[in-house]
Amino acid sequence: MIKRILIIIAAIGLAFVLLLAISAVNHQIQLKREEPLISPLGKMVEVDGGRMSVYVEGEGERTLVFMSGGGTCSPILDFKALYSQLTDTCQIAVVEKFGYGFSDITGKSRDIDTILEHTRAALAAAGLEPPYILCPHSMSGIEALYWAQKYPDEVSAVIGLDMSTPAAYEELKISGPLLRLLQFAASAGITRLIPGLSDSYAIQSGALSEHEEAVYRAIFYRRTMTADMVNETLCVKDSAKTVAAGGIPQVPFLLFCSDGSGGTGFSKEDWRAIQSEFAAECGDAQLIELDCGHYVHDFEYGRIAEEIKDFLNR
Repeated sequence: MIKRILIIIAAIGLAFVLLLAISAVNHQIQLKREEPLISPLGKMVEVDGGRMSVYVEGEGERTLVFMSGGGTCSPILDFKALYSQLTDTCQIAVVEKFGYGFSDITGKSRDIDTILEHTRAALAAAGLEPPYILCPHSMSGIEALYWAQKYPDEVSAVIGLDMSTPAAYEELKISGPLLRLLQFAASAGITRLIPGLSDSYAIQSGALSEHEEAVYRAIFYRRTMTADMVNETLCVKDSAKTVAAGGIPQVPFLLFCSDGSGGTGFSKEDWRAIQSEFAAECGDAQLIELDCGHYVHDFEYGRIAEEIKDFLNR
């Protein structure tokens, strides 16, 4: 009986290893086929020994810098639905951090100081000068707040796209082994075996062309759970503590808040409480609650664009 159980376990293990091997081989074949789609959409600039992608569009006296949330594989395409409605009145820039989009994967430290200095260096290398209006989504809210704390002359306002604040990370539990397991699964092509997984909110928004959708999917399979994304997540609690110690910067805030679904990890009530408490502590803040998921810029981009224009006019 025991021998039979051991044989079954061995067979299951062998089947699993075989599945992983087939998945990994298929993944490499598909990556090769998708290479023609991987042509940078913006400028590639040198930063700290690597290449970072910076997309710039539009003209105007103000520069809005869009900063992606943790794990967003293609920031340039993810924000398109929103920034395409703003380029008639201002200049926009999307910085793709190391490990994201068309930027290199470095595997280096992703503490808050390192991330911020890389972002600033990338903008400078792309020929953009401060002051900037920062438009952070989700986790990059921490970076935006730190930026305004450390270099107040470079930040004229913050437009939070359901951005995270230090309070969101106080009770957050992060499992390093789980993150590494997910990283391994992505690198082995397991993501290709899950139907519809690459059909992001950006694709569902309808703002991307058929070609851009194909590009997004190709990037998704290259930039999901990269080493830089994992390292950033492992550092985020300490980064949040650093930002919390610096207090709330004295700049105007326009804050868009979701219903908490689709990525925050909080209930609607708890997420909105965090956002409301932060807004109440700011000296100059407007909070707009939206009945949509966490990627607000892919759901309510029309309304958000109009609110941003009104905010800039004021």
